[in-house]
Amino acid sequence: MASRFTSRIEVAGPQGERFDEILTPAAVDFIAKLDNAFAGRRRELLDARRQRREKLASGEQPLDFLPETRWIRNDPSWQVAPAAAGLEDRRVEITGPTDRKMTVNALNSGAKVWLADFEDATSPTWANIIGGQLNLYDAIRRGIDFSSGGKQYAIGDDPATIVARPRGWHLVEKHIRIDGRPVSASLVDFGLYFFHNARQLLARGTGPYFYLPKLESHLEARLWNEVFLMAQRELGIPRGSIRATVLIETITAAFEMEEILYELREHASGLNAGRWDYIFSLIKNFAGHGADFVLPDRAQVTMTVPFMRAYTELLVSTCHQRGAYAIGGMAAFIPSKDPEANATALEKVRQDKEREAGDGFDGSWVAHPGLVPVCDEAFTEVLGGWPNQLGRLRDDVSVSADDLLNVATAGGEVTEKGVRGNINVALRYIDSWLRGTGAAAIFNLMEDAATAEIARCQVWQWVRNGTKLGDGTAVTPELARAWLDEELAAIRAELGDGRLDDAREIFVETALGDRLPSFLTTGAYARYLTDL
Repeated sequence: MASRFTSRIEVAGPQGERFDEILTPAAVDFIAKLDNAFAGRRRELLDARRQRREKLASGEQPLDFLPETRWIRNDPSWQVAPAAAGLEDRRVEITGPTDRKMTVNALNSGAKVWLADFEDATSPTWANIIGGQLNLYDAIRRGIDFSSGGKQYAIGDDPATIVARPRGWHLVEKHIRIDGRPVSASLVDFGLYFFHNARQLLARGTGPYFYLPKLESHLEARLWNEVFLMAQRELGIPRGSIRATVLIETITAAFEMEEILYELREHASGLNAGRWDYIFSLIKNFAGHGADFVLPDRAQVTMTVPFMRAYTELLVSTCHQRGAYAIGGMAAFIPSKDPEANATALEKVRQDKEREAGDGFDGSWVAHPGLVPVCDEAFTEVLGGWPNQLGRLRDDVSVSADDLLNVATAGGEVTEKGVRGNINVALRYIDSWLRGTGAAAIFNLMEDAATAEIARCQVWQWVRNGTKLGDGTAVTPELARAWLDEELAAIRAELGDGRLDDAREIFVETALGDRLPSFLTTGAYARYLTDL
């Protein structure tokens, strides 16, 4: 698509049906204003991330609660903004990409909230990003439907509240450039959604609500707050209309939960426990710390192991002390045609949600409409007639830095099945992502980019440390490559070629190299989604 704007702003993505309705000159100019205002600070914060990660990985810098922000943690007087309309009851939230079918199904699922995901559940092709904006635009105006199996589906009378998740600060949108420089993907996703829908949402009695991913510090939360203030000011939207829920899915953010809420306090709604990204972040930041930080098979790292328990209990306590919602983790199971397998899986989901509700969470995530009733029942049993558990302050919780970093007590073991499973799932997911699908059904689970990140990161950690399996076999580079080739051949025999050769190359680069890249998606987006 040729640029239709000034020489400074270039929109280079291919044209699609109705894309002009989203990429209006005014909307693109709004994004440019945001990016011009905050691009420099964003780069500074990303550089600070890199420096801290290097110091943590080498052992040069310990990770602890920040002494310079102790005053925030010790001040009992401040609270976040009161719950906004449509977010008072969040007992069930469904997550998923913004394709047309998912949009209608999620809004009709019976969940209270839909996390409309431009991040981990979306492969960031131009068609997915702009098409997703169109689907949300239509859904908010009740103008979306789809056909399947001869039936027509439209949004019902009581849809879920939409909470959009833009891409993280570390990502760019290469199809929109200013002076040849790609614009922040965060600002593209946020800016287009806010520009087109903020007034419409407020008129309908809700508002522009967001989930913020991959934050690593309260300074990154401060940047988002500055973006919110400028966006509301530019469009004449009342200050404080935005609400943001932050995913605590990095180990560094776990040490700054109160500070993150404080920076966003006039726009903050709550915090969420993002399991796989959190474990991925822990491995990434402590990559050089040897066997003390080596985790077992990912299936064995449950939410009940001590360091994960400390993380979730601190999250609930922090949120409720400040009047914010605490949202639990993902139930990724996809119901199958096997009744026995379904019964077993649903019982595990039920137990997980009952544990979260019992711990004081106000709600939790599911990936499939079939899990909405299970989650709803678990929370309703605890909530009774109340919409949330904000009154349950969890004064009994006391979590130290050592508790959050007590990886050694996770127990478990590394098995051949676990190593092969990580390789297999990573290859399948990356192949799906490269072909434009970011939420992939793999072995009865709905997987997203966090799955591939934790899978390849664990393999890298096991190879680097020569981790031994139960029979004494060490996970060497040679063994990992042999298993990679075997798993690739099996997948190819089942699925065909697809983009498996590219998936293998990405896996080798990000799981078997000398260094551990921060994210596999950044390089893969730049090099492999070139025509999309």
